[in-house]
Amino acid sequence: MPFISANKREAWERQLLQRADIMSINIREESMHFPVMWSPLDLSVVGSKLFISVSLAFAVFFFFTFFPFSQKKKEPPGMNAAVRAVVRVGIFTGAKVYFVHEGYQGLVDGGDNIQEATWERVSMMLQLGGTVIGSARCQDFRMREGRLKAARNLVKRGITNLCVIGGDGSLTGADTFRAEWSSLLVELVKTGGVTAEEAKNSSHLNIVGMVGSIDNDFCGTDMTIGTDSALHRIMEIVDAITTTAQSHQRTFVLEVMGRHCGYLALITALACGADWVFIPESPPEDDWEEHLCRRLIETRGRGSRLNIIIVAEGAITKQGQPITSENIKNLVVKRLGYDTRVTILGHVQRGGTPSAFDRILGSRMGVEAVMALLEGTPDTPACVVSLSGNQAVRLPLMECVQVTKDVTTAMNEGRFDDAVKLRGRSFQNNWNVYKLLAHVRPPSTKSGYNLAVMNVGAPASGMNAAVRAAVRIGLIHGHKMLAVHDGFDGLAHGQVEEIGWGGVGGWTGLGGSKLGTKRTLPKKYLEEISATISSFNIQGLIVIGGFEAFTGSLELVEGRGKYEELCIPVCVIPATVSNNVPGSDFSIGADTALNTITTTCDRIKQSSAGTKRRVFIIETMGGYCGYLATMAGLASGADAAYIFEDPFTIRDLQVNVEHLCEKMKTTVKRGLVLRNEKCNENYTTDFIFNLYSEEGKGIFESRKNVLGHMQQGGTPTPFDRNFGTKMGAKSVAWLTGKIKEYSRHGRIFANTADSACLLGMRRRSLVFQPLAELEEQTDFEHRLPKQQWWLKLRPILKILAKYKADLDTSEKAHLEHITHKVVPVEANI
Repeated sequence: MPFISANKREAWERQLLQRADIMSINIREESMHFPVMWSPLDLSVVGSKLFISVSLAFAVFFFFTFFPFSQKKKEPPGMNAAVRAVVRVGIFTGAKVYFVHEGYQGLVDGGDNIQEATWERVSMMLQLGGTVIGSARCQDFRMREGRLKAARNLVKRGITNLCVIGGDGSLTGADTFRAEWSSLLVELVKTGGVTAEEAKNSSHLNIVGMVGSIDNDFCGTDMTIGTDSALHRIMEIVDAITTTAQSHQRTFVLEVMGRHCGYLALITALACGADWVFIPESPPEDDWEEHLCRRLIETRGRGSRLNIIIVAEGAITKQGQPITSENIKNLVVKRLGYDTRVTILGHVQRGGTPSAFDRILGSRMGVEAVMALLEGTPDTPACVVSLSGNQAVRLPLMECVQVTKDVTTAMNEGRFDDAVKLRGRSFQNNWNVYKLLAHVRPPSTKSGYNLAVMNVGAPASGMNAAVRAAVRIGLIHGHKMLAVHDGFDGLAHGQVEEIGWGGVGGWTGLGGSKLGTKRTLPKKYLEEISATISSFNIQGLIVIGGFEAFTGSLELVEGRGKYEELCIPVCVIPATVSNNVPGSDFSIGADTALNTITTTCDRIKQSSAGTKRRVFIIETMGGYCGYLATMAGLASGADAAYIFEDPFTIRDLQVNVEHLCEKMKTTVKRGLVLRNEKCNENYTTDFIFNLYSEEGKGIFESRKNVLGHMQQGGTPTPFDRNFGTKMGAKSVAWLTGKIKEYSRHGRIFANTADSACLLGMRRRSLVFQPLAELEEQTDFEHRLPKQQWWLKLRPILKILAKYKADLDTSEKAHLEHITHKVVPVEANI
């Protein structure tokens, strides 16, 4: 994620001045403007758009626009976070920001529709879904005359850059407008709409895109703004339906949105353990009716009281015929006689409060978009800010649009395998995992290998999803799967039992740890653990947990020299709300905890907004790791977040108090401060509360909240369910390979460094890293990785809270090419 340092900013300003001189612009007399607007547009396709314009004291102009051209109005949750980030970072860079209300109609009409945006006007936006800027259809813009008026309004304000938030149609429309720009200027000069000097000063139009769509149908990015929030809405409904379906032993057919993209349906199926999913990219075989009915019968035969079938709204057969929810219901009722109901979720998927992920994604992309425009030149091609794994990347806009169109072409031509591949690596891996879990049955011949799975450390939502996936994928490989209860303590005392397919049924959506978990480390029990491993003939071990899982597995590796039974492959899967396990950017459970904190902060902010002149100090979990405090601060719009990794002094606390005193003079008369539980042994929550209370006397009141163990509970988010499922599946595939590699004459002897690994997400992919290597990257005293990626986001938190800070450009995104990127699919899953 790129940021601006002071030196970098000065260099940009010099480049901009030089560019202005080349264009013969009087930089002392010109200004740069960014209007903001949102509107649906009907131009062969219809959608919404958002314009943001910013002005600096020199003649380079940036114009940010939400420009979706689609068949449906798109207002996915998370858009307001992107708008807020662009506005505030624009102001931070010295810009003057404008809102253009009522979309393209406002841009065509001009006048009062274009209003200056202030810092305070984008407050209290993060928790709102949709758009707060206004939305309207614009027939005028369909005609060249309307586009001439829009171009004239841009030229008159010196706007020459667009930031587009939308789908492929939106981006295509913006690029088309960019292609017309020169001819529009020529016509405007001829008709006297603008002067030759004004046209010269606005001779080119730059574009940077951000992808906003709940469908996640844009190729080139792993996630679009709004998709995660839509999954939250879907899973809330699925979880609610599951209880009634179990009570009445019903089959439910759930139809979700997505148009011609099956991402929502696919992830929903993975996250709820659905019996079947229909997606347009990969239609079922011609005899799918028989397979579906057999699958439902098998599920009921294993003791399940319900069936769940997920249908994407664009699902088709291989012949291109629609597969509707009603058709599936009639099929199940006629052939099986099951009590079957249809639920079409509809537009509820587009609404609601944005998830923490979408708020942070929108904020990151908004900052990146401003950076891309600041770096842009007249020769810079239109690009789109995308997410690859955990890395922000820039891709050529029209390359992404073309690949997105290629997916539709492939489906229309019946090349469904190509359609799945064109969706990208993430989509392929999700599809492969689903097919294994839903369509492959355990073989009749067994592998002869015994794999054990256990939870260690504090409970984290998503653990059960990882266990379920590991058990079922292990059974599919023909292994005997063993469940270890109560962590290393249970392993030492022989609390091990065989677990079958039905034993993990319904676990995906359950919080906590069904296996039971303890913080006990194995060092004192190596002899007993060795005896248990020998007794149950355990040949591979999956350890799912937090920092204790990492350190405990290291102790097992260290004990190999004394106990030969410990020479088996070991895979650690990080699962902790603290997200403090080295070797992985994310841990299972952290997203659920983050959403819990963010939701609580939203309610507290609402309370403080009503009472006014009130500052809340919130204490979060995480041990010494400040991940939750920092990311929740970004997602909830906190004024400060105190963490151990970013040391602070009494002077810093004083500055924060003074900052809040100044804030109380504005229209936003409330404050939110987050504190990590172990950020400082002396500056405790009580100390900070007392300090704020004393120094804020007569200006604001202070309140404190310690969130506590509520952060470890709750229903897992879609991200944690899906992440846990993929991690569990991949761990078994890796263990199977290692067991075969170290198998000699029926015995397993694994004593090399790469036989004990941690599976983690690193930037753009899941990777296995030897525990011995990670040991060197760990601060064991404070239970932290020595390097943490999210620390680079802290300047954004400070800037968005109106503090002066230098942005870090050490990992600045560069323009890549989607057509040249070849990332192999994880075939071993």
